[in-house]
Amino acid sequence: MDFKIEGGSFPIVICTLKKGETLKNETGAMAYMTSNMKMETSTGGGLMKGLGRALSGDTVFLNYFTAESDGAQIGFSACTPGKILPIRLNGSNTIIGQKNAFLAAENSVDVDIYFKKKLGAGLFGGEGFVLQKFTGNGVVFLEIDGEIIEKYLAAGETLLVDPGHIAAMEDTVDFDIEMVKGAKNILFGEGLFFSKVTGPGKVWIQTMPISKLAEAIIPFVPKKEG
Repeated sequence: MDFKIEGGSFPIVICTLKKGETLKNETGAMAYMTSNMKMETSTGGGLMKGLGRALSGDTVFLNYFTAESDGAQIGFSACTPGKILPIRLNGSNTIIGQKNAFLAAENSVDVDIYFKKKLGAGLFGGEGFVLQKFTGNGVVFLEIDGEIIEKYLAAGETLLVDPGHIAAMEDTVDFDIEMVKGAKNILFGEGLFFSKVTGPGKVWIQTMPISKLAEAIIPFVPKKEG
């Protein structure tokens, strides 16, 4: 499979496949495909697996696109302004992504739900509690809200991040929730909790979570008069 990403702030990934190669995506992300591409829809591993994906913000069903001849092409577009991040899995590395991160992947990539079991992250994680896990051997494409900042954390190095700004991380990174200290900070600062990520490993930070974009737009939405 070859691919290229176009579209700037409204990105689309265009994939060119050889005969027999298959891509899968969440329903609704396909923008176009050539006529030599065959589409099938399934839960991708049974009803329970589909429901698990739904808990992490994706759809119950996945679409599978298989090239019937060389040169078949398909485009997957992001649903919000931002970036499309391609990550290659080699069979031994695992990526943990935010809710709604999954856009598309080669069929050899497994997409599953990921629960953070620590008490702090479980009770107070908010956006960061129910995550997605990507394993296997192949390329996965993730949707990123806004721009991408890539940080590599050394062993024991810690970063505090607003929960909505964590887009993805390697599974070697430890993730937990830390409560903000100080009454003034809680009342007038950034909120009650930070996501605490500790290396070693890579973390991808997004600059404009869709939740914050929505909050910024709401004051400008005309209100209906009763």
